[in-house]
Amino acid sequence: MGMSSFLHERQRTTSGPGHRETPVDRGSLFARIVAAGEDSRLAIVGPDGALSYAELIDRSRRLASHLGARPSPVVVYGHKQPAIVVGFLAALRLGRPYVPIDPSLPPGRIARMLTAARPADAVLVEEPPPALARELASREISTITLDALAARVAAPALALDPDVPRPSPSRPETPAYILFTSGTTGDPKGVPVSRGALEHFTDWLLATHTFVRGGETFLNQAPLSFDLSVMDVYGALLTGGTLFVLRRDETADPRRLFGRLDGAPLTAWVSTPSFARLCLAEPRFAQAMLPGLRCFLFCGETLPPAVARELLARFPGAEVWNMYGPTETTVAVTAVQITPAMAASNRALPVGRAAPGHEIWIADPDDPARRLPDGAHGEIVIAGPQVASGYLMPALDARDGGRGPFLVLPDGRRAYRTGDLGSIDPVGGLLHCAGRLDRQIKLRGYRIELEEIEAHLRAMPGVGDAAVLAVDRGGQPDHLVAVIVDARAAAPSLPVSGRDLTGLVRAALADWLPDYALPRIVRRLPALPLTENGKLDRDTLRELLG
Repeated sequence: MGMSSFLHERQRTTSGPGHRETPVDRGSLFARIVAAGEDSRLAIVGPDGALSYAELIDRSRRLASHLGARPSPVVVYGHKQPAIVVGFLAALRLGRPYVPIDPSLPPGRIARMLTAARPADAVLVEEPPPALARELASREISTITLDALAARVAAPALALDPDVPRPSPSRPETPAYILFTSGTTGDPKGVPVSRGALEHFTDWLLATHTFVRGGETFLNQAPLSFDLSVMDVYGALLTGGTLFVLRRDETADPRRLFGRLDGAPLTAWVSTPSFARLCLAEPRFAQAMLPGLRCFLFCGETLPPAVARELLARFPGAEVWNMYGPTETTVAVTAVQITPAMAASNRALPVGRAAPGHEIWIADPDDPARRLPDGAHGEIVIAGPQVASGYLMPALDARDGGRGPFLVLPDGRRAYRTGDLGSIDPVGGLLHCAGRLDRQIKLRGYRIELEEIEAHLRAMPGVGDAAVLAVDRGGQPDHLVAVIVDARAAAPSLPVSGRDLTGLVRAALADWLPDYALPRIVRRLPALPLTENGKLDRDTLRELLG
């Protein structure tokens, strides 16, 4: 195979420990998936059934024949059924962007997503509730159900219908998919990710790891409407491997979860750190349970050193990788293999170096044009081919008094202000992400990073997880509340509760934090709530605390 063209671009960063480059081919994603998979090999395995590569490709071609080649987006509605990926590939084959919508989303949010995306077709992999069915009909969105798709599969012809225009190669700037993220305005933000950006990400993913063609099984933990799933879906299919799907009801039930995982042929684990932390509460979660596991790939939120340390101890045959990137930059744009020395230091873990063709710098949050020197803390800015061109709603691009998050640099490159706080190590050049700028609060005149307090809490003996919330009074932060979860693998070293627990934790934190950053109240919970995407659910946590 020939080297992917992007590997010949000038790279700004150097390779870190464990970095490998494997040759990959370019070409349309659909064609590459067809070429990668053996017909009889399972492409997708889940509790709702399985699809071989022959079935996946056949059904996606037939669905493409039904949908037709027009530029409007295609909604794919469902949770974790294998047919959802059929919908994705059908849209890709036609050069049409797909819009994954999970049934867990509230009706009002789905309605706003439809308004922004303006789809012409919807693939209903599961039956929608009556209100959504009426919504689709009122917008004159053509629908095809799972039963209708199955009927088409039973038809004799494999090729596209002769009266349907055959898809022509789409340009790199053509949207491949549209994902929606939460917006501070309350409206979901539609992010169209181009085909070129998706191909650049998948090329980099395959070039960074030594995946075995036809020999990989990727874990799918995140909903298919969450951009982390892009890594496991295309990581599996482009290597001719298998996507191992966990449904929502399995991840919520430890007995079902570990019953499914025990002995599973997983080789690549893709999840949020919070989900891995939940799994580590089970003592059996170790190499003996997943003997073929060779790498953990984390993205989406902070990876605590304790989690990395425990994974390296329990899975001595696996690598742990930390990655970073907002949805607006196509899943991830940095990566680094976490070494035992990094995990043992209890310092915040780095998120890596930039992918080829990208540049990352730290900007003054109050003056995005001013770059800060290495070692300084500020806003992370990303420039390169994986950066989206903007949101579906132009008004969101022009926030902050016209200084929107998307920038066009003088040399024509696209850049994105992430809203994340970070710094670049002046010695090794590794990027560190310190959380969201909008989670930086001002308490009694002092600026406080809540993630910093959480990191110190997690480093305490006996603490398995932690979160910190600011409690407002009169519209302003009044005090901090910390929530801790006991480390189940260790003997409880915080056996107290109430005032004694608060005093003990405050005394321990006082060695590291100033008085104004100490939580006024410390509570203990059996577990922290997670969102559908596997991230910490701060809204639910606030409700639990009353």
